[in-house]
Amino acid sequence: MGTPEFAVPSLRKIAASNDRVSLVVTSPDKPREGAKSTPEPTPVKRAARELSLPVLEIDDLKSPSFEQALREVAPDVIVVVAFRILPPHLFSIPTKGIFNLHASLLPKYRGAAPINWAIINGEKETGVTTFFLQEKVDTGNIILQKRIEIAPDETADDLSKKLSRLGADAVVETLQRISNGTVEPVEQDNMLATKAPKLFRDNTKIDWAKSADDVNNFIRGLAERPTAWTTFNGKQVKIFQARPSRLENTGAPGAWRIENNSLIVNCGAGTVEILSMQVEGKKRLTAEEFLRGYRAIGSEAFL
Repeated sequence: MGTPEFAVPSLRKIAASNDRVSLVVTSPDKPREGAKSTPEPTPVKRAARELSLPVLEIDDLKSPSFEQALREVAPDVIVVVAFRILPPHLFSIPTKGIFNLHASLLPKYRGAAPINWAIINGEKETGVTTFFLQEKVDTGNIILQKRIEIAPDETADDLSKKLSRLGADAVVETLQRISNGTVEPVEQDNMLATKAPKLFRDNTKIDWAKSADDVNNFIRGLAERPTAWTTFNGKQVKIFQARPSRLENTGAPGAWRIENNSLIVNCGAGTVEILSMQVEGKKRLTAEEFLRGYRAIGSEAFL
């Protein structure tokens, strides 16, 4: 069970293993975000078609017909990767269990956006976890974990691709352990749990009063989607890429200046250089391209 690109490496790796995929469950076709085009298949559905695997598209996870379809398949194991929250009455259908792949080292970063929050919070390491599903989200007993370092300039998009490949290895190894009867589940320590809440407009706005490192981590952690944002002259500005700058902080947080053909922004401590941005209603530009068409007035500031 899965929908986005993150789940595709796991599907492909299972299909290439000794395990037989009897059914692929994914979300229904829909238009690309922001587009009014014809509905398109999910990345998982496209991959399943390439692999000649049967696909079930499901919208209502609580429908009796969905439960019946799963029971007819009679799975040994259900593998969940980047899908939706399943109703607990489905957990007992597979004879050897149902497990999920989560993109963090649980119990840290429980929730919808673990990759983003790990970078936002300046973590140096993250990883993937497979665990048996329980009714409370992301709390089930851990089967295995794999760790990976987070590079200083790595974005959430970069890290997601790496974790999807690492996760595919974890999924296949988990299936092997279940098949061999060598699983030794470990209970999560809830005292160590941290949250990775879903990303909305309200929690993706840049706080320029934070340090330059924190602002840079925030921008990295939200790239390429949903993207950190600020405002300038009453318009939203998405900031896709930045980096800490050694140039001096010369004023209030958010105030920016042009120095050596670079766009330098003051933070609560230190400064950052903006590299890529998009003003509302305009196309995405490098900071250099933006500055080429901008006439400075001497009191520029992001709010």
